[in-house]
Amino acid sequence: MSWLELLNNLESGAVRAATQDDNGQWHANVEVKKGILEAFKNGTNTEFAGGFVDKHNLAPQEFTAENGVRMVPGGSSVRRGAHVAKGTIIMPPAYVNIGAFIDEGTMVDSHALVGSCAQVGKNVHLSAAVQLGGVLEPVGASPVVVEDDAFIGAGCVIVEGVVVKKGAVLAPGVRLSATIPVYDCVNERQLDKGEPIPEYAIVIPGSRPASNAWAREQGLSMSCALIVKYRDEQSDASLLLEEVLR
Repeated sequence: MSWLELLNNLESGAVRAATQDDNGQWHANVEVKKGILEAFKNGTNTEFAGGFVDKHNLAPQEFTAENGVRMVPGGSSVRRGAHVAKGTIIMPPAYVNIGAFIDEGTMVDSHALVGSCAQVGKNVHLSAAVQLGGVLEPVGASPVVVEDDAFIGAGCVIVEGVVVKKGAVLAPGVRLSATIPVYDCVNERQLDKGEPIPEYAIVIPGSRPASNAWAREQGLSMSCALIVKYRDEQSDASLLLEEVLR
């Protein structure tokens, strides 16, 4: 498949930069990521209307009413090679990078970033200033994944291939990376490195004592994330407002 065919297939959703196996595990699609890098290699810098410069073959997408995507005016951009499904709402300014996949009914709020190859499921809410990290290299590295029905609060940062499973809720300001520990206060355990945020978990920002003795003497602490409960009927009710706004 040529890089041009690949970009078209990424936009249509026929291929994705990451796929889920029968066990629910996500894996990078190495050939897709190689193709995206090939597109960059074959592009030349050119000037576009509006005073910006980018590769000639990676111009921002333009949507029509028939696409079923509500792109509110005010500075948002969806780059070539990203898939945005019907029913998606993109509030300004927001940016969706190449290789990203956004499924039906998702809200991308102001100042949100959906990084290269990030995968976002159905009916997800990405609140204001959410940052989903992107990854093109190394090609085998898995991207950030946010599964169906998750709610990501304002200012959350999710990077380094972290997976947020179905229905999870992240409170504003939660930061997740490969090195930030996550403690499940309900089941009294620390998640293994690389373990996804479980389905329907409610996660808040936390802190833990610094590991160095001197730092502990100074009362210093380090960032972590805490699972404080799992969604139930009462906590679901607090999200009904989002359904009204979609």
